[in-house]
Amino acid sequence: MTTLSEFVPSGSLDMRVEDFLDDRLQSAADLDSLDDLVASVETQRNQLQSQLDDAVRQLEDARRTAQDRHLYLRERIDDFNKLQESIDVRAKLAAASDAPSAAIARLQGPMRRLETVELARRYMLLLHDVECLRARARAHLPASPKAALEPYGRLRELALRLGALPGSDELHLVAHVVAVADALWRDMKTTMTAELRDVLAARRWPRVDPQSQMDDEWIACVEKLLDLQMPELVHSPGRLVSLLPFDVMVAILATEFRFHFLSDKPTSALHALGSHCFPWFLSTIEKWEDFFRDNLGHLLSDKFRDGPASRMAYLDPVCALVTALLPVMRDKVRAAAAEAAREPAHLSAFLSQLMALDNDIRTRFNYDGGDPEHGWPGLAADVLRDHFDAWFRVERQFAVDRFEKIMDSQEARKIDYDFAVAGKMKPTFAAVRVLDLLRAVTAKYERLRKLKHKTRFLTDIQLDILDAYHDRLRGSLEAYQSITSTLGRTLHGATREQLAALEGTGALETLCKVIGSADRVASTLSEWSDEQFFASLWEELQAHDARRTSQGIGVLDAVQGRVPDTSATGGDDSGIFDETVAAYTMRRKAAEELLIGALADSHSKAFRSYLHQVQWTTIGEAAVLGEMPFPYPQPPLSVMLAHPQ
Repeated sequence: MTTLSEFVPSGSLDMRVEDFLDDRLQSAADLDSLDDLVASVETQRNQLQSQLDDAVRQLEDARRTAQDRHLYLRERIDDFNKLQESIDVRAKLAAASDAPSAAIARLQGPMRRLETVELARRYMLLLHDVECLRARARAHLPASPKAALEPYGRLRELALRLGALPGSDELHLVAHVVAVADALWRDMKTTMTAELRDVLAARRWPRVDPQSQMDDEWIACVEKLLDLQMPELVHSPGRLVSLLPFDVMVAILATEFRFHFLSDKPTSALHALGSHCFPWFLSTIEKWEDFFRDNLGHLLSDKFRDGPASRMAYLDPVCALVTALLPVMRDKVRAAAAEAAREPAHLSAFLSQLMALDNDIRTRFNYDGGDPEHGWPGLAADVLRDHFDAWFRVERQFAVDRFEKIMDSQEARKIDYDFAVAGKMKPTFAAVRVLDLLRAVTAKYERLRKLKHKTRFLTDIQLDILDAYHDRLRGSLEAYQSITSTLGRTLHGATREQLAALEGTGALETLCKVIGSADRVASTLSEWSDEQFFASLWEELQAHDARRTSQGIGVLDAVQGRVPDTSATGGDDSGIFDETVAAYTMRRKAAEELLIGALADSHSKAFRSYLHQVQWTTIGEAAVLGEMPFPYPQPPLSVMLAHPQ
């Protein structure tokens, strides 16, 4: 056993013992406690020896543990090195061998079959879910359509999710789910609409009094159908959907319409559209207008107010009635358009009547087609999309032929003395009739909705006619100048008839015709520029010019140079006819200058002989008259302008 003396130097121990004894044995009395002192020292020595033994033992344990740890780590290092060498050897062998590739090739077939089996299992689960949802939805009908909507909505959502996946177009599963959802929707509608049909049959609809009230069972059936259709309406924000209860109630009216206007009856003829078909449509809506508003107005308001489907086409029962009736009218319009396209003479009348019907539906029933911002495009929009060019050619040819007839008529160059406008010169019959023709053309296209269509009528018909008539006036002034000027007669020559037509008041009358006609056209066009239609058209052109980008030719490119350039002038006070008004004003001013020159030359010639007389005499009226160079006295200027010959 290790002792304390092995760790303490002997010299140091003796000194410490001596000091301890000196401290304890300072007197003879202290010798009596010597035994106690020896026992205390022995006890302390034993304690110190015990502590020393514990420390030595712990040190031995620590050394042994460290040695064992070192040996363990060494063994781990050796094992790791052996494993690394083994891995390297196997990697080299694998790199030099085809065994892994062969194994992978052998496993590809089973893996594909396993994937196919897993896919088939998932397909079966999906088909099972689809069938369960269909069965759950049908179980709730017809008692609780709201409860049936929950499984149907999940089925429809599943179909939409599957359809959105890439490559889903070629999967029969997607087509099957969509077909099941569509078939379920048809079954749900059939089941619910059958209940409403029974109610309508019991009440002998539509042979009911338009002033009567719907009973509770009738309204309850309508409400059930609205609840059933609500998800479709909510999830179709960009599309107007006809309400199911209105489709059911309108079905018998549509059947009556088809019997009268889509059959071989005389009322189905094209010429009967304006006299029978369109009036029947409007009168039918007017007949049931108050009936639907009084009975279903509050129900539709409760269902759609403050909701995502809050549209006037859904809130107003009359608009819902119009929406339900429009499909059968659209079929009639499509058939009539195909027939009218084969007879261009009827196409113009057909489109005029159709646009009048569209306007009546918008104004009389406040129908916007579910688009409060842009409004309802109308039934004419579909026809114009396919037949606008043909219709435009018919209208343009008619307008051009009418213009030629006006200019070739015997009264074209005569002054219309019955035309009474205070402070204005009298225009010719041609000017008045050309303006009437232009007003008739405006009536043809003022109901069009698209800017490009209205621009075609404006530029290719109205402005072309105005340019042609302006050229006629300019040609008349040029002919006058060539006849009255010496240089003109020398270059172009002049016949006796032309010279005789300008004798007396003939020249003044010719210029007055140009002045009156040009002034009348210019003032009329200025008035038209302030009218609502042309002002709105001008605003549309300006707005289109402001937002036009570099995407090819825009609408304003077609009227370049024929309407004012708003980019240069700002367009605040301009009008759509300003360019044409300026051209006619120039013709009027040119004619006025020629008229002033003709009057000045006429007076100069009239007084030329008096200026060369040496003496004047006033003796005898006959002598005075005998000396006058003219065969008749010149009338006053005011009489010449007021009553030209």
